[in-house]
Amino acid sequence: MTYRGKVKGGIVVLEDNAKLPDGASVRVDLLDEQASDENGPSLFERLKPVIGKAKGLPPDAASNVDRDLYERTRP
Repeated sequence: MTYRGKVKGGIVVLEDNAKLPDGASVRVDLLDEQASDENGPSLFERLKPVIGKAKGLPPDAASNVDRDLYERTRP
């Protein structure tokens, strides 16, 4: 079952006077994209400084990472 609500003073207040039993396990997913932005930069923003920096890789490097990392080092 899905309940909706809003955070007020650090506490999730459910809409429609929904009552859950004490000790009920719940999962909270943010629906408002603005709220998720407050958690920090996106993965792209964090990795932006290193994107495109690798040079001299084979043209199929992205699809053959395991081959390139492990098969070349086998005796």
